[in-house]
Amino acid sequence: MINKYVQVAVFLLAASGAAAQTEAPDSTQTRQLTEVVVSAPKVIRKSDMDMYIPSKSAVEVSQNGLQLLNNLMIPALSVNDVMGTVTSSGQSVQVRINGREATLQQVRELLPENIKRVEWLDNPGLKYNGVYAVVNFVVANPALGGSLMLSATPALNTAWGNYGSSLKLNNGNSQWGLSASGKVTDCDVHRDYQETFTYPDGSRLVRTETPLGGKLKNNFGNFQADYSYIKPDTTVLWVALSAYKEWSSGNRFNGLMSYSNDSREIRLSDMKDNRCITPSYSVYLEQHFGRNRVLAIDMSGSFNDGHSKHEYLEEDDATNAVITDVNTSIKDFNRAYGIEADYTRKWRKSRLTFGASYKANRNRSTYENMGGEIFRQRQDRTYFFGEYLYRLDKVTLTGGVGAQYTSFKFLESDRGNDSWNVRPRFSAQWRYGQVSQWRFELSTWQTAPTLAETNEAPLQIDGFQWQTGNQNLHTWSTYRLRLQYNYTLPRLSGSIRVEGRNSPDRIAPFYAWDGDRLVRSFENSRGRQYLSGTLSTQVTVVPGWLDVAGSMLYHITRTRGTGYDLTERNLSGDVTAMLRHYGFQLTVQYRHGATTLVGESKITAEKFSLVDLSYNWKQWMFSAGVLCPFTKYDQPQRLLNRYNSNEQHTRVDIAPMPFIRIGWNLQWGRQKSGVSKLVNADSSVDSSSAGGR
Repeated sequence: MINKYVQVAVFLLAASGAAAQTEAPDSTQTRQLTEVVVSAPKVIRKSDMDMYIPSKSAVEVSQNGLQLLNNLMIPALSVNDVMGTVTSSGQSVQVRINGREATLQQVRELLPENIKRVEWLDNPGLKYNGVYAVVNFVVANPALGGSLMLSATPALNTAWGNYGSSLKLNNGNSQWGLSASGKVTDCDVHRDYQETFTYPDGSRLVRTETPLGGKLKNNFGNFQADYSYIKPDTTVLWVALSAYKEWSSGNRFNGLMSYSNDSREIRLSDMKDNRCITPSYSVYLEQHFGRNRVLAIDMSGSFNDGHSKHEYLEEDDATNAVITDVNTSIKDFNRAYGIEADYTRKWRKSRLTFGASYKANRNRSTYENMGGEIFRQRQDRTYFFGEYLYRLDKVTLTGGVGAQYTSFKFLESDRGNDSWNVRPRFSAQWRYGQVSQWRFELSTWQTAPTLAETNEAPLQIDGFQWQTGNQNLHTWSTYRLRLQYNYTLPRLSGSIRVEGRNSPDRIAPFYAWDGDRLVRSFENSRGRQYLSGTLSTQVTVVPGWLDVAGSMLYHITRTRGTGYDLTERNLSGDVTAMLRHYGFQLTVQYRHGATTLVGESKITAEKFSLVDLSYNWKQWMFSAGVLCPFTKYDQPQRLLNRYNSNEQHTRVDIAPMPFIRIGWNLQWGRQKSGVSKLVNADSSVDSSSAGGR
């Protein structure tokens, strides 16, 4: 495994050495204005972000905004247009359009020629509320009045695919929009599973599962209608109604189970399924005042009507006698409301931002398998922050502080918890032209307990494993220290980053025997420490033809809690190569996911590979490719608990998976751009989980 990464690193360094010796005529964009030629580098390092200016060739081979983001090849960013993921160092990246939080489907609806630049924020400020990183698309006013976009990405050998459509109509200062998107997944999978139970007296029981097939399902759709009124530089009003429908999401595994203390062969069926409908609304108002002052207010709400099921059945393979029968069924009717207001004032060398937000969750869960018993939870979160940025020649300083109050309470038991937490943040940046830039950041954020972690309703997992929540949990904090160096050369750019994180009271599972039951619950553990080093680089190997980008991450993680003190060292990375010529684009991608240690669980992201050949013709985009041509899909997971040590692998039976993509974009008339939303009220709604392995 290490040899693979050494080969990738040698290739990148060799290519970068060759690139540094040759002048790069295509590494800048050139614009001629009355005898004056203005050149702008592809990457512009700002005090709080990196700006990427799309080249003409990148726009020409892109059919939508997500493809353009992939073609920019931002070194620290991993984009998978086929699977619909955007990550950095294994962490999810928040996507925004003109400052407002957006979905990947909304990014797919953007026309590449209307994207002026892409902003990459790998150290977002306090107003982003603790997200790992942000990608912001800055979109210009297009000169077209309507657009219709359709796309489909089906697999050829199994029931899998992504689909989307978008319609926008304009009239004066008003714009109406309709969009729909969905995903279909119904794949054959199997699970390898082995575990060892250790009882308090030291005796052991080993269970081994031999797979007999299974199914992986993930079928959902999203629908939205929106209206906006835009009076430039004065007033913006945006209203949206949407609905998310999950028809089926879960898995079923069949197998033969053997016990070390039992000679019988046991037939096993293990099924999890989630279904829901989640309507939501959003109202956004933005008002501009003189002297670069802006007030933005966002209100939103969402409702979850969901159903979570878990069925676990063990039968004697010879006699069909039932040994264990678990049937958990939970119905949710949960609500969430949020409001946020931010005020920003800009001067020539400085910027002041302060704001406040409030979020309320009202959860009601009905346990049908417990005779209709009802559990209700209230959760409230209030957040205030203020942040000031000042530029002094080559140095930029940013400082601020936030304060968060979190409260949650279970109505039936009249129990709960509340806490105040402070979020200081400081960052300093020093740059030497556009070639070198140093960044230092110290920040913190808080994470509240989830509904599943606090609900004390007992959930049976199998014959003797159970799960229950802990209502004494409290909000936990993470402290981060980061030092980063960015470099930009004519045909080489990238970053070197060292990061440390400490979560002294992170919530994690713990296990204890209760008679003959092994019960999993949750605790504020003794902490999780994380130290990492990341090298990211992008190389223009042949200008206008071949680009290569990749990153390598090495991290050390230590977790401590009830009965354990564990350390994990891991090397991961990804590499992407793009070859363009005569309107064709060949993309080859390989990613080896990082192993994450949380509590006593080691979860490894899947190994992934992709080959994709695409061609754009007028309003059409055609593509053909293969998922996992060099790798087999495998998601390994291990538990290192003193009472239960296990290892499981979830594998897809069909690999490699060939697919095609077809897209159609039609524009007409005069069209206005979407709303530039500066704040986003959080109204994400909770949902229950019926448990499972």
